Amino acid sequence: MTNSTLYQGADPSPHPRCMGFLLLENFTLISLASAIEPLRMANQLAGEELYRWYTISADGQPLRASDGLMVTPDESFSTVPSLDDVVVCGGVAPGRYVTRSHVVWLQQQARRLSRMGAVCTGSWALARAGLLDGYESSTHWECMASMQEAFPGIALTTRLFCIDRNRFTASGGTAPMDMMLNVIAHDHGRELAAGISEMFIYERMRNEQDHQRVPLKHVLGTTQPKLLDTVALMESNLEEPISLCELARYVDVSRRQLERLFQKYLQCSPSRYYLKLRLTRARQLLKQTSLSIIDVASACGFVSTPHFSKCYREFFGVPPRDERLGVLSRKQQEQTLAISQAPPVLSLTETRFSSAQLALSNALGEPTYASIRVPH
Repeated sequence: MTNSTLYQGADPSPHPRCMGFLLLENFTLISLASAIEPLRMANQLAGEELYRWYTISADGQPLRASDGLMVTPDESFSTVPSLDDVVVCGGVAPGRYVTRSHVVWLQQQARRLSRMGAVCTGSWALARAGLLDGYESSTHWECMASMQEAFPGIALTTRLFCIDRNRFTASGGTAPMDMMLNVIAHDHGRELAAGISEMFIYERMRNEQDHQRVPLKHVLGTTQPKLLDTVALMESNLEEPISLCELARYVDVSRRQLERLFQKYLQCSPSRYYLKLRLTRARQLLKQTSLSIIDVASACGFVSTPHFSKCYREFFGVPPRDERLGVLSRKQQEQTLAISQAPPVLSLTETRFSSAQLALSNALGEPTYASIRVPH
């Protein structure tokens, strides 16, 4: 079936949500693909064009991704059609490639769009445009220190992705896929998001509670070997936690010195940091294994299940049982529901076909085409 045939007669989806992906020079291709592919699969499984997307650069000229591949954008600032969302795709040295024209265009878009986002280090561009002030934001851990220094008004987080009202930002790599799956779940239901995960053989759809594993040496540098050694000991002894006095003795410092190191460089006590490591491990076991809650508690150094449940609820906002069942905490529900509703969207009156339309046409013969009913 040709593209024109696909859209003859009554339009099955008169209101696709139109997303523009602004590419910065040296953007990471994996982050762009991780953000766009869930949109393509959402259309395929629904059997209709729920989303449409365009890649954009300032002048529409080809630019190079961080892996050296040249990419020709679909549109320039002057030719891009009306959008509902803009997602900035960054990569290597974002501060070097964010120009005045990027800032002006993003500010113009922000005045009319319901949602704006970024993947990898693309949040730098939103920050430069003043569009993340007062918002919580995610970015790749390599960029966190420099971004925090450059934009102190932004609350940076180590979470894989962050949805704060009408801003959605993801760190990098495959994290944009998790973010887009959560956005799609908000827009069209969790059944569709789960179906996309299955199609991509994506074992678990991560949510905002999941954090980037930031190498501690990048947080502390190389000037704190005692602290690095202590954390390494903690990570190696989650099932049978080592007492603070023993930890201090192993790394050859006093207990008071160790407490001061943690407070100065990690802004918490050693016991609090140790508890965080154990609970994070417990969360992985709950979501990725069939171990009972009792066994998970034991594997993470908790002597009683009630104490484990209490600590878990206080730290993550949900009890272990609800975590396993996938029940969202109240905060997560509020953040997801806080994504703004779409304004009037683009109609199908264009003279040429978008990437989304071409992909949907190519998917007509797939067994999964229109396999998931999407509520309207």
